[in-house]
Amino acid sequence: MTEPAVGAAAGTGARPDLDVDRLVHEPARLGILTVLSSVRSAEFLFLQSALGLSKGNLSSHLSRLEAGGLVEISKKFVGKKPQTSAALTPAGAEAVARYWAQLDRLRGLGRQDG
Repeated sequence: MTEPAVGAAAGTGARPDLDVDRLVHEPARLGILTVLSSVRSAEFLFLQSALGLSKGNLSSHLSRLEAGGLVEISKKFVGKKPQTSAALTPAGAEAVARYWAQLDRLRGLGRQDG
């Protein structure tokens, strides 16, 4: 038995916006953005621990997110120790919200009203 057709193929005519941002969609970067969306900023070591990423991997993903304008990286010294923090930019907050809204619409495609 086949599933009922939904969306444009079923004649609704409108294709939902499901072209997700690949910069956001990558699992490690999505984890970083999700954590940052719930805090003002997060220290590098906290993100590393929370997400289980290596220093190099986290650094690479943060650099890509910074280049894409989604996060802001700040570096300072606390005593004699360097401290790196990351924060979501307004564009980053918008990108995360758009991503989750797109996934919600995708989940809703298979639901039938009524």
